[in-house]
Amino acid sequence: MTVFIKKLDPAAKLPRRATAGSAGCDLCACIRQKLTVLPGQTVSVPTGLALALPKGYGGFIFARSGLGLRHGIVPGNCVGVIDADYRGEILVGLHNHSSEPYTIQPQERIAQLVVLACPSWEAVEMDSLDDTDRGTGGFGSTGNR
Repeated sequence: MTVFIKKLDPAAKLPRRATAGSAGCDLCACIRQKLTVLPGQTVSVPTGLALALPKGYGGFIFARSGLGLRHGIVPGNCVGVIDADYRGEILVGLHNHSSEPYTIQPQERIAQLVVLACPSWEAVEMDSLDDTDRGTGGFGSTGNR
């Protein structure tokens, strides 16, 4: 599969996998100067990139584990969604869940992009649904196995 990428800013870095086995590609902050995210604050960070995803796929922006666990910096909307027909700049909303300010450096890896298949589907209303072993059991219903 090919994802076409346009640099909107010459300083932008193309998404790259950190290792051959990485599920996602790192997205970098395309900023000219440091950006401090205060505790409880959400900021929009430009990547300087636009994507053309193949039809039937979506781009999903996830946290970088180290930023989330060590510094509380994660996507403000939990997971960002990029639709296949969107052609604007990829912006990463980051929220600081910690009690300490965090400073994003220019070109710092701030999130990861995962491209996943998104088959088309439509909602069909039914009077009943098929039975399963779990049934209507909700949170915690499968135990601590």
